[in-house]
Formats: sequence, C-alpha cells, structure tokens
Amino acid sequence: MSRIQNTFSALAREEKKCLIPFITAGDPAPELTVSLMHALVAGGADIIELGVPFSDPMADGPVIQRASERALEKGVSLRYVLQFVREFRAADQNTPVVLMGYANPIEHMGVENFILSAKESGVDGVLVVDYPPEECEAFAASMKAHGLDAIFLLAPTSSDERIEKVGKIASGYVYYVSLKGVTGSANLDIDGIAAMIPRIRNHVSVPVGVGFGIRDAATAKAVASVSDAVVIGSRIIQEMENAPPGKAADAVQAFISGIRTALDS
Repeated sequence: MSRIQNTFSALAREEKKCLIPFITAGDPAPELTVSLMHALVAGGADIIELGVPFSDPMADGPVIQRASERALEKGVSLRYVLQFVREFRAADQNTPVVLMGYANPIEHMGVENFILSAKESGVDGVLVVDYPPEECEAFAASMKAHGLDAIFLLAPTSSDERIEKVGKIASGYVYYVSLKGVTGSANLDIDGIAAMIPRIRNHVSVPVGVGFGIRDAATAKAVASVSDAVVIGSRIIQEMENAPPGKAADAVQAFISGIRTALDS
C-alpha cells in the first residue's frame, strides 16, 4: 500500500477529510521550498502537491503562472524539484508528495528516467495535466510497477466514458476540477460538485479530491462535506506573496492551520 493509500485509509478511520495544499517548487525562492513543505505539514497538510514550474501552464490562472515564472527565473527545473523532495524526505518519511505539472519536462527527461528518479527521490504520485487517460495506459502501468500513483484530472465536462477510462488506470486519488476555468477562479458551485461526485464514484474506486476555486475555510469545509479531499493552491501562493519578507512559511502554516481546523470541526 502506497503512502497516499495509507494516508486516506488512516483519515477514513478517523472520519477526517484529506487536506492537500499546492505550492510551486522554487517559489518564492528555491532555498525556501523545503521549509515551506514542512510548514504545510506543521499546519495540518495530509498530502503535498508540489508544482513543477513550466513556461506555458495552460490550466493555471495568473497566481500560479506568476509562481512558475518566479521559479523559472531562478533556474528551477524538474531535477531541482526532485532534489527538493529528497531533502524533504530526510526529515519526513510519512507525508505523501505528489508532483503536479505538464508533459514537456517529463518528456525532456525521458519518461522511464523520470519515473525511476521520482521513485528514488521519494515522490509518491504524479499528476500530469496534459496526459489524457486515453494515451496513458503504459505510463500508469510503469508508475504502478515502481510503486507510484498516477493521478488524473476530471472536470464538470467529463463524460461517463472519460470518467470510466480514468477509473481504470488512476491510483492514489483523482482530482476533480470543480469549475470550468483555470486555477484560482471564483464562483464555486457546491451543488454542482455534490451532483458530480456520485457520478465519479460510479466508475472510480479511489478517493476523490476537489480543487480549483477553494479560497477559505468556509468553502473548504463545504467541499469536504461532499468529497474525500480538498486541494488548495492559488490562495496559498497569494498568502506567500502578501507575507512580510522572511515570513512566507509562517503565513502558509497559519493559513493551512485554519483550514485544518475548519475541516475537523
């Protein structure tokens, strides 16, 4: 059983929901990434999604685009991201880490080389935004063979056929994009999410996490009431952007702690 599966199983026994924060590796500075990851855990994160900076992040809104640009300006590549995970693992052997990004850096490294490097670094799962399930059976099989989870996106526009295809190859959890648009968008439709989750569960056996548009404790708690996990990204990056110099980790930990308290209440 993977770290991700163990985490969801433990939370289910405690009747708790999974909190999955997202940060972009290398933002606001490469030397802060590992300390930010530890701050997320200290605040109550169950799984960390670590974004791989990319120059054309098609699913990401302006906040995460800015984060990627700042990281790329400092030379943060996929290899750096894997090194961050290695450093994190030196002090934390329990918290799952999922890399979230795009196909280009993985293809540039070589898919098999990437999978081997990710496993060796202590990565637990990978979500590649532009890897459609129809073209990912070999990728998912190779990930599984190395003990890694292949995580896929679903959207409000996903057909039952697409959901079924994802259900056949996904592991760890699936990430339901709660709205039509990019990360950080507003107008979260809780009723729409509540209607979609049963459709997903008809075809998908792994837990369902929901992200895009979750910005505060109230929306996080509402989403958690109908899903297994809550994913928050853009708002965390905004907290770092607004933090005084040297206080990004404190700001992140305080924000996540508030979300954790709301989910557990």
